[in-house]
Amino acid sequence: MSNITRPNNFGPKNNTIFWIFGIVLVLIGLIQMSDFKGTPKTIYFPQLQEMLQNREVERIVIVNKERAHIILKPEFYNSQKYANLREKKIPAQGPHFYYNVSSPESFQDRLIKAQKDIPEEEQILFESDTQNNYIYEIISWILPLLLFFGIWMFMFKRIGGGGGIFNVGKSKAKMFDGKDDKTTKITFNDVAGLKEAKQEVTEIVDFLKNPEKYTKLGGKIPKGALLVGPPGTGKTLLAKAVAGEADVPFFSMSGSDFVEMFVGVGASRVRDLFTQAKQKAPCIVFIDEIDAVGRARSNRVGFSSNDERESTLNQLLTEMDGFETNTGIIMIAATNRVDILDPALLRAGRFDRQIMIELPDLNERAEIFDVHLKGIKVDKELDLGFLSKQTPGFSGADIANVCNEAALIAARHNKEEVGKQDFLDAIDRIIGGLEKKNKIITESEKRTIAYHEAGHATVSWLLENANPLIKVTIVPRGKALGAAWYLPEERQLTTTEQMLDEMCALAGGRASEEINFGKISTGALNDLERVTKIAYAMVTYYGMSKKIGNISFYNSQPDDYGFQKPYSEKTAELIDQEAKELLDRVYERTKQILLDNKEKLTELAELLLEREVIFTEDVERIFGKRKFASKEQEAALYATKPQTALTPPPYNPQPAEQGDTGQQTDQQEQQPPAEN
Repeated sequence: MSNITRPNNFGPKNNTIFWIFGIVLVLIGLIQMSDFKGTPKTIYFPQLQEMLQNREVERIVIVNKERAHIILKPEFYNSQKYANLREKKIPAQGPHFYYNVSSPESFQDRLIKAQKDIPEEEQILFESDTQNNYIYEIISWILPLLLFFGIWMFMFKRIGGGGGIFNVGKSKAKMFDGKDDKTTKITFNDVAGLKEAKQEVTEIVDFLKNPEKYTKLGGKIPKGALLVGPPGTGKTLLAKAVAGEADVPFFSMSGSDFVEMFVGVGASRVRDLFTQAKQKAPCIVFIDEIDAVGRARSNRVGFSSNDERESTLNQLLTEMDGFETNTGIIMIAATNRVDILDPALLRAGRFDRQIMIELPDLNERAEIFDVHLKGIKVDKELDLGFLSKQTPGFSGADIANVCNEAALIAARHNKEEVGKQDFLDAIDRIIGGLEKKNKIITESEKRTIAYHEAGHATVSWLLENANPLIKVTIVPRGKALGAAWYLPEERQLTTTEQMLDEMCALAGGRASEEINFGKISTGALNDLERVTKIAYAMVTYYGMSKKIGNISFYNSQPDDYGFQKPYSEKTAELIDQEAKELLDRVYERTKQILLDNKEKLTELAELLLEREVIFTEDVERIFGKRKFASKEQEAALYATKPQTALTPPPYNPQPAEQGDTGQQTDQQEQQPPAEN
């Protein structure tokens, strides 16, 4: 793709500011040149007194009651003493010198005192004259105006995106044409996965290329498509692929480009965008992060968030489906906050299609790895399926980051190619953070951390619906003092039993501390936070409480009057009671599981203290083979064997949060990394 519109910022239409500053410099130069040649020299009164006593002065003229011009007698002007006057081309008729006076009356008194020894008839008194320098006065008025106008133009040029004051309301959209610059073009072949999404946008591109195929059956071209999905899933990349595949102009613009400090600029830019699009129709207009301008309008009087943004949205709605038909213009927009968009923007006739861009599944992750590994020298025996199994919940951007980090790790170890272990280390590095083996930890803290993590590992291994263990470490990594890696099952629905088992696995660390030491620490902060959120979600969102019933207080589209909760104080007390009872039952169940397996728990914790890192094989040797693992989980769990006791196995943890005292030994489940 190449940019069709290449503005020449230094052309004759855009260099007004340079002309203004050039004229200012010329005027300043003229003033300096006029002052340089033929300008009288300034003198001080003692010098003037000496000249008067030597009878060298012919006349003294006070001009405009401000400046006294001193004119020498011809014989002294031509003398060797004042040769410098002739060198500076000061005319013989003068004035030759000047002296600034405060008031003519005081200057007259000083002249008389300076000539007290000279006869009165030979004394030189001043004459008065009035002169007007019109050129200097005109320049003195024009120069500040030109400077002010130049600065003003410069500021508006910057605000208007390079177009000056008269282009503030012009659209900032960049236009691309798929026919040019094929070397930089992105096509659907560069977009891995997203088969359903590519099919829908491919129909839009095909409609622009071959409209008769659809119109002969009475079909109409869709007016807009909205790409919706989490960050990093490839929404913008898919839009770039549309530009690469289409043989029509493609306008690209961000939603924030419409927002400006000046009133009416956003609406003006929307009008200008569609004006340009009409001239290039058929074409595609892409607006990235449309939630910046398409946020739902408020209906609360006196609580309007931004009138300028709302006027911009109104203009966008009018252009997309107003009295004037925009034939041949297709809108494509991307957002990860579809819940906050205005309903008028989402109705049929504007954005006819909402294309969901989900996180990639197992096969799609393998395709994404294949795309990002094209420019990396990898081991020929590297299995892409193996990598995709170790990265559930990863987005395309996350996978790209893993590939880059693996290449950096391999280069750091002076390797010729990137191997499997480099990718495993990269996953641990990105998600868990850098290992901090030199961090100072006391022996009692280290022991507490080991038993905490062993409690997580024990409960998760013994419960059917808990996620199986991959690795446990008490080596500090990032903000966490200890972490456990688990491999979750990729599922779309979660049952009550599965959630209860997950809560027990989260509570295993705190329960292990209480059983083995008779006291608890702040290390379970993240565990308690997560298990509490699950408990309240079960009661208030999923209808999993018998006393509350099949009621959900979840509101996917909050209204403007969100000041009151949708239940009474009595119900709120019942919710708190149900959540508390649920947490108590989970904790007691967890403690019982650990008490029944205390010897094995102790053996696992002591092994962790000795090695600092343990793996699936170590847990299986102590507790026996896990009965509940699926075939897919077994394949991922035993896909690789650690080379040494401290070699991390493949996995992708979610980093632990730091506790109140800085000690953290939270359980970590395999989850998608934090979204950027």
